[in-house]
Amino acid sequence: MNSLLLISRSPISDSLLTKTFPNLNSDFNNKSTNNLKEVSDSHSQILRAENFGLHCVRLLQKESLTRDQVVTIRNHLAENNIDFLFLRSLLPKKKESLFVFDMDSTVIKEEVIDELARKHGVYEAVATVTKQAMEGGMGFDEALRLRVKHLSGLSKESFKEVYDLLTLNEGMEKVFHFVKGNGSKLGILSGGFTPVLQLFSEKYPVSFYRANGLEEADGKFTGEIFGEIINREKKEFYLKQYAKDLNIPLEQVVAVGDGANDALMLKAAGVGIGIHAKTGLKDQIINWIDFTDLSALIFLFEDTF
Repeated sequence: MNSLLLISRSPISDSLLTKTFPNLNSDFNNKSTNNLKEVSDSHSQILRAENFGLHCVRLLQKESLTRDQVVTIRNHLAENNIDFLFLRSLLPKKKESLFVFDMDSTVIKEEVIDELARKHGVYEAVATVTKQAMEGGMGFDEALRLRVKHLSGLSKESFKEVYDLLTLNEGMEKVFHFVKGNGSKLGILSGGFTPVLQLFSEKYPVSFYRANGLEEADGKFTGEIFGEIINREKKEFYLKQYAKDLNIPLEQVVAVGDGANDALMLKAAGVGIGIHAKTGLKDQIINWIDFTDLSALIFLFEDTF
């Protein structure tokens, strides 16, 4: 059965449901949390749940939706600040799942390279390269190498100083708790830098991570990248590799990101979710969250309903 999830910071009214999905039976008698009701005329089921201050209505139906239909429904619900996800299935009960996240602007609010550039006094130069890349003027690998060159001479201590300024994105603290509580694992595949992920993994329950290494000499960075670049292709590769190593089917893998560099990773996972995603990513995926936060991922578990 396909699952249609409506997620909001406020309760979702029955009238809005029947307006959005005209075939639903409008006679809702029991409105309690975890209510399950058969809707005879649409062969659907309606379930409700509330967690972390978010409200979710789950509609189960046999019929699939096209991407255009999903976008149309999402645009309609957006008028009420409601997020909408269309999923073939949710994460099964009593089975280990895998959550894989991008780092910058996903797990954390900041873009680490921007913060390093500010500290090193080269923010404008780095921002110029970033703008060129976003406008299609160069690829991710080339842009990353150019930006990293501007960090030449930056001390190793700068990473710890910048790390201490970083903040988790809204809802991420809850994600760490309920992913672990559901017996699942969490990893990070980042186009950022290994020193930050190393510090991060010492504090939070991260099972694995991959990021870009920076070459150093005499306690300072040379402006060169050490080893492979973690680009969109590598993110997809490592998502599949870690899922295989952990014996977790791709259907039970959730990938979350915000930029076009995450598109292949999100499409490779059984569930790909954009979080406050940029247009370049939205154009390539079907599901994203605009109005709520990362704690909405709790509704991906069957156990939640």
